[in-house]
Amino acid sequence: MYFEEIQVGDYRIIPETPVCRDEMLEFSQTYNPHPVHVDETFAKTTRAGQILASGVYTFLLGWAHYVMQDFGGKETLAGTEIRMQFFAPVFAGDTLHGKAFVADTQVRNPYNGLIDVQVDLYNQNDELVLRSHSSEIIKRKNPAVPIHTV
Repeated sequence: MYFEEIQVGDYRIIPETPVCRDEMLEFSQTYNPHPVHVDETFAKTTRAGQILASGVYTFLLGWAHYVMQDFGGKETLAGTEIRMQFFAPVFAGDTLHGKAFVADTQVRNPYNGLIDVQVDLYNQNDELVLRSHSSEIIKRKNPAVPIHTV
């Protein structure tokens, strides 16, 4: 989808995704081996009382579903930024679901535009656990035609 075809408020559903213990631990042992993510004994001494999913792992569970149906598709040229906020812990056995939507658009240059995609992930209790914003460069359909923004 070209930049001109994308509107603020467009959305995609992130389907239910289980948080698998083995996958979660393997990710953390490789990429974020903090004791709260990999050491059951240590995790029991924390407020959560059990191993927490890494925030980056949690983000990637939702992101994997979003990129399969992203707004720009083949017209997405690159990403420029990702920001994440964490609101509640995620544990093995949780089930996540959510929504990705276009929060903002802006013309970047005569050839492409920039969209801000917000992804909200919720656990099985509909509690917000993660919010991310990513900026994506999307190809314009008609680069020679000026876009007037409000």
